[in-house]
Amino acid sequence: MHADNKTPTEAIDLTYFRNRISLDLIKLNQAIEESRQASSTVELDQSSVGRLSRMDAMQQQAMAQSMMERLQLQKRKLEAALARIDSGGFGLCCACGDDLERQRLHADPCILFCLPCVEERSEELR
Repeated sequence: MHADNKTPTEAIDLTYFRNRISLDLIKLNQAIEESRQASSTVELDQSSVGRLSRMDAMQQQAMAQSMMERLQLQKRKLEAALARIDSGGFGLCCACGDDLERQRLHADPCILFCLPCVEERSEELR
């Protein structure tokens, strides 16, 4: 526990966050499906399509695959946030157990660590 986090905080509206995260997951699944279609195998007839067109198509495919990886990562984060709601750990720092800052939680319901723990981890990496 951190000494600067002494004051009790208001209760988290878990229904709000569950609904928000569920809606985000629906939108994300739609984006994943669109990305999946865009990242399908590039099949070009080499006799009728120029080299630059093939390279462009391959670059577009690589960008779509990269986007798919980012979307999948975000999906896992949102699913983990829902699991924390179900387990009673949502809104608590995964390192120290203190309440997460409400502004940060509203900005990103997937956050795991309070600011003091983030700062401590940053110091360790320096």
